[in-house]
Amino acid sequence: MKTVNLGIIGLNGRGRLWNYWKQIEGVNIAAGADISRDSIDKFLKLCNPDAFVTENYRDLLSRSDLDGIVVTTPDYLHAKMVTAALESGKFVYCEKPLAVSVKECDDILEASRRHPGKLMIGFNMRYMPFVCKMKELVDNGEIGEIKAVWVRHFVGMGSNYYYHDWHANKRNVGSLLLQKGSHDIDVIHYITGHHTVKAAAFGSLDIFGGDQDNKLACPDCDLKDSCIESQMPLLNPDNKPERKYCVFRKEVNIQDNYTCLFLLDNGIKVSYNECHFTPDYHRNYTFIGTKGRIENNEIESTVKLWKRKNGRNDQPDQVFDMLNTLTREQLEIGHGGADPKICADFIRLIRGEIKEPPVPVEAGRYAAIAGLAAQYSLEHGGIAVDVK
Repeated sequence: MKTVNLGIIGLNGRGRLWNYWKQIEGVNIAAGADISRDSIDKFLKLCNPDAFVTENYRDLLSRSDLDGIVVTTPDYLHAKMVTAALESGKFVYCEKPLAVSVKECDDILEASRRHPGKLMIGFNMRYMPFVCKMKELVDNGEIGEIKAVWVRHFVGMGSNYYYHDWHANKRNVGSLLLQKGSHDIDVIHYITGHHTVKAAAFGSLDIFGGDQDNKLACPDCDLKDSCIESQMPLLNPDNKPERKYCVFRKEVNIQDNYTCLFLLDNGIKVSYNECHFTPDYHRNYTFIGTKGRIENNEIESTVKLWKRKNGRNDQPDQVFDMLNTLTREQLEIGHGGADPKICADFIRLIRGEIKEPPVPVEAGRYAAIAGLAAQYSLEHGGIAVDVK
């Protein structure tokens, strides 16, 4: 078996996906790039002490020994890095979202057409057991033709994930409807088989942001032991140390809750809600069709199916237990067991075991531009926006 050599650009956060690739037989994490020397040192310590490392990502692209490039940098850097990686002739894995503007998405799309079959988008939720089950039920016609979709995303610990670091500023992410919501938008597109053509949204910054200094970090704050947003219980210098800055600092300017409406190309109506200050973490999807509906419960690890009958039907006709698919431990590791699977598929793509990327670049574009349209709508009074 030929060894697959990977180079990773962006060694913190999702850059830690190297942990899954490292476990695949015949895969070598051969190189890493990051502008932070501290991140490079941790990568050498935890991943591969013999890896080639650099602070200039283009040094990776010029290496002939690398088969694939993984881009897990902040969102606003994706376009130039992914495009350059494709032009180097290598296979590329791009963490979602694809990019932070329509033009950047289209630039990547054009580059991928010049190098077909090379780019895979990191929509790992397509591999989550409950998403796979819902896709199966829809494709088998269990609920008939879908007419409406309702999605609620309760982002418990939202401050820990998004407001203690670079995610909290719009210049870096464009919108959390891209950074976080693109997962959900893609699942909606994936399960229905249709994409967004019109969007409208309202959103605001209700909890986070404020007048604290941008350099104020939790370890240096007088309220570190009493603030409910304090990172102190979770702060680990060996794991995502950049997530430490005050969530009430001045630079925080990205909305922390959204209510959106999407119209899909075949007339399906979608209601999408995302909130980053809920006490619990729960993704809740409901697909309603002409013959019934399905709904997941992420906390219960179930998918429930109701069938339309003569009269009222309050109880589900079937309950699918996702714990029969994976153990509780597996469900809690790597996005419900999805990360190892999507990482394995990227290696299969490089090895030629599959001919097309399981998650194509077009899916990344559809999800990104839907989120961008919704962000534009909320910034302009909730007007309906046609998706390019």
